[in-house]
Amino acid sequence: MSPFLRVLENDVQIAALLFMGVVYVLRLLWLFRFRSAAERTYAAGNATAGVALSMLNVALPWAMESTRKKPLFYVQFVVFHVGVVVAIAATFIIPYRPALFEIAAVVRSFQVALAAAFAVGVARLYRRLTTPALRLISTVDDYLSLSLMILFFLAGALAVPNRYQESEWALIGFFALTALFLVYVPFSKICHYLYYPFTRFYFGRMQGHRGVVAKSRRLP
Repeated sequence: MSPFLRVLENDVQIAALLFMGVVYVLRLLWLFRFRSAAERTYAAGNATAGVALSMLNVALPWAMESTRKKPLFYVQFVVFHVGVVVAIAATFIIPYRPALFEIAAVVRSFQVALAAAFAVGVARLYRRLTTPALRLISTVDDYLSLSLMILFFLAGALAVPNRYQESEWALIGFFALTALFLVYVPFSKICHYLYYPFTRFYFGRMQGHRGVVAKSRRLP
């Protein structure tokens, strides 16, 4: 392994991770400045049940009209986000547990997951470019974030065999994109996951308290 790749896999990634962590902490400190007001409405339901349902809503496709009527969208959502998790895992396995990618079945599993996520990403970009309603509400960040994710999946699929002895270009490309992501993500739409637990908590508490949650949608 060349000194350049060693620094890119370790020092650069750690620095980028620290930068992202600092920005996230600042964002959360800003968020915590705002205090939610106490409900003044009559408690017609259960706030705790509302929070639980809201938090788990992402795993309940039948609870959302969009995914209930078009289940393929939910399948795409799952495949895309599994690809994200797999790609992030690869950024840690390659430099710190490389022996894991000496197992052919593990490499193949990662490549299949990343290739599937890549295909979904391309389909999503095509849909965003060809659907008038989506084009109308799309921003530069929407296109840039999705395009970078597509490249990230492709680079990850090429990098996971970890064949730096033969060629380092796949690994260099993958970790260069990773560093770029770590710096860019806190300022892009991709950082929505940071706010997920807070938004779902407050929304679910309100919905549960007011009894908006229908009995048919309550958790067993």
